[in-house]
Amino acid sequence: WLGINIFLFTYYFLFFDRDERYIYTRVILGSALAWARASAKCLNFNSMLILLPICRNLLSFFRGTCSCCRRTLRKQLDHNLTFHKLVAYTLALLTAVHTIAHLFNLERYNHSQQATDGSLPAILSKMHLEGSKWLNPIHSNQTTVEYVAFTTIPGLTGVIITLALILMVTSSTEFIRRNYFEVFWYTHHLFLIYFAGLVIHGIAGLVRGQTEESMAEVHPHRSFGMLQPWPSSTLCSPPSPQSWKWVLAPVLLYIFERILRVWRAQQKVVVTKVVMHPARVLELQMQKKGFRMEVGQYIFINCPAISLLEWHPFTLTSAPEEDFFSIHIRVAGDWTERLIDTFQQQKLEMPRIEVDGPFGTASEDVFQYEVAMLVGAGIGVTPFASILKSIWYKFQQADQTLKTKKIYFYWLCRDTGAFTWFNDLLASLEQKMAESGKADFLTYRLFLTGWDTSIANNVVLHFDTATDTVTGLRHKTIFGRPMWSSEFAAVAAAHPRSVVGVFLCGPGSLAKSLQKSCHQHSSLDPRKVKFYFNKENF
Repeated sequence: WLGINIFLFTYYFLFFDRDERYIYTRVILGSALAWARASAKCLNFNSMLILLPICRNLLSFFRGTCSCCRRTLRKQLDHNLTFHKLVAYTLALLTAVHTIAHLFNLERYNHSQQATDGSLPAILSKMHLEGSKWLNPIHSNQTTVEYVAFTTIPGLTGVIITLALILMVTSSTEFIRRNYFEVFWYTHHLFLIYFAGLVIHGIAGLVRGQTEESMAEVHPHRSFGMLQPWPSSTLCSPPSPQSWKWVLAPVLLYIFERILRVWRAQQKVVVTKVVMHPARVLELQMQKKGFRMEVGQYIFINCPAISLLEWHPFTLTSAPEEDFFSIHIRVAGDWTERLIDTFQQQKLEMPRIEVDGPFGTASEDVFQYEVAMLVGAGIGVTPFASILKSIWYKFQQADQTLKTKKIYFYWLCRDTGAFTWFNDLLASLEQKMAESGKADFLTYRLFLTGWDTSIANNVVLHFDTATDTVTGLRHKTIFGRPMWSSEFAAVAAAHPRSVVGVFLCGPGSLAKSLQKSCHQHSSLDPRKVKFYFNKENF
C-alpha cells in the first residue's frame, strides 16, 4: 500500500512540477507547490477508500452471496480493518506533508509580497494592484501565516480537518479501544467533520494558475521573464474543487449502509432467555423476524437503556439450525459491565435490545476445508461454539453433504470457571459422535494457562479417573500453553495431502505464532499438506 501511494505521489509531483499552467506560480513557490498538490491528490485517493472497509453489509455481500468471490479474495476481505487502519495512517502522513508544504507556500507568498527588488516573484505578487486577478493571496505586508490559517476557507478547514484526524487516530490506539471504548466511539464520528471539511477545503483556491484562455493569449514559454503586466484579465484562476468527485460515491454508499443499519436496528428483538454463567459470562438468547445466520458470524448489539449510540460486536454462539440466536458476553469494559448488571437486576420488564447484522467472518469458511483447526482464547471460543453446535445438528440429521472430515479444537483459558458454560456442548458432542460411529471426528484439547496449588494437587490425586477433574470431560485438561510446532507437525503427519484451515479468535500475539506455524508446516508441493490461516476481525 505504501508503494502504491509513493507511485501516485511521484506521478502527481512530476505532473505539477512540469504543468505549464503553474509556471508563474512556481516562480513564487518553487517545488513546495508540487509537494502540496501531489499530497492533496493522494489524500483524495485515500479518503475515497477509507470508508469502504467499514461497509460491513457490502463486505458480507461479497463474502457470502457473490459467486465470483473465491477463497483468496474472501481472505483479503477478512483484513478489512487492517486495511482501514493502513489507509488512516497514510492519511495522517499525507496530511503532515500537505500541511508542511503549505506552510512553506505561505511563507514564500509572504516573502514575495514584501519584496521590493523588482524581481519576477515580486511583480507577480503585485498583480492585484493592476486590476487583474491575483496570483498571490497575500495582498498586505501585515498579513501573517496565522491570519491566513484562521480567516480563509482553506486555512480554517485545513486546521479543523487536521485536528479531527489527530483525534481520530490517537483515540483508536489499542489501549484506548480496550479501556475507554466510548472515547474511541465518539471521536471516530468526527469523520463527518473530516469529509465536510475536505469537500469545501479547496473552494477558495488560494493556489492559482493560468487559465486555458490566457495560455493561448500569453503562453509562459513566450512571455516568461518579461517584466510587464499581462494583457489578460483571466490570467489567474483558482482550480475547480476536486475532492467531492473522489469521495461522493463512497460517502453515498456509506450513507446507504447506515440507513440499512438503522432500519434493521428498529426491527423488534425478543430476548427469550437470559443465562448467567460462571466467571460473569452472560448468555442472551433472542429471536428476530427474518433473522438468518451462518456459523461464525457476528452481530452488533445496542442497549438504549445504557447508551443510545454505542454498538458493540459479539460473535453468535448459536447454530443456524436453531430457532433462536445467542451471544455470550463477558466483562470487557464499562459498557459490558453495565449490560450484565442491567440484566442481573431486571425485575419485571426485560431491557430493550437492538440488533444489527449478522455479518460475515473468516469462520464462515470452516466447512470448505476437509480438515479444520479451531483455536479459541478465553471468550474467543464463541465462534467455534456456533460451529460445533452446527456439527452436532448435522450429525443428528445425518447430513451427507458435510465436506469436513476432521476437526481439531484448541481452547486456552486462564481460569477453570471459563470452561463451565461450554462443557455441556462438548459432552453432547462426545456422546453424539460416539453413537454415530465417528468418535474420531473431533479432537479437542483444553489448555489451562493459569492455576494455583489446590487445582494442581486435585489433578494429581485424581489422575487415574476416566474423566477430567477440571471439566468432567473424557479429554484431560492440559496445564500450560500449546507447543504449536508439535501440534502442526502432528496434523501434517495425519493429513499429508489435505488442505487445512486454521481459524483463530484470540489476541494478536497468538495470531503471529499460528501464522508462523502455518508457513513452516505447509509443503511447497501443491499435492501435499497446506495450512491456511484465518483470523476473526471485527
